Amino acid sequence: MTTDPATRSASRSSARRRLQLLLVFVLGLVPWSVQTFTTGALTLLFPWGLVGPSTGSVTTITDFFLRFTMGLPDYILVWPVGVACYAVALGSALSGVLFGREDVRLTAAGLALAGVTQLEVARGFSVQPGRTAWPVGTVLLWAVAGFVYWSRASERDPR
Repeated sequence: MTTDPATRSASRSSARRRLQLLLVFVLGLVPWSVQTFTTGALTLLFPWGLVGPSTGSVTTITDFFLRFTMGLPDYILVWPVGVACYAVALGSALSGVLFGREDVRLTAAGLALAGVTQLEVARGFSVQPGRTAWPVGTVLLWAVAGFVYWSRASERDPR
């Protein structure tokens, strides 16, 4: 069965956009920062909230910033900035799937900037005594940003 090259290309492009949207979406479900304590406790920072697996506690990002705002250190204030950057990237990727119009630079930049903010969050947590923060989200956000950007290079460069 012979298929028109333009049809095959459009199908591959659509499948690539769906894969990229899935990858960007999954970034909202994984911890962006993992804080370990010398006591053995663990805290997971997600784009939507904090989870303490040992205690079963969950604090949403809205509760954190609307109820617990007194005396927050500066480094934690970049957390919602990262979430906003992530939301821009997710919206851009979703637009690509729904409408076939995505600015891949916007998607990649949103993810890359979200990664930068989470690096600062992890750095801030790590300078506290008895705590180490691992910027898992930074690595994942940057990896997906690179994949999204470079996998679409052929669409950007019509040579």
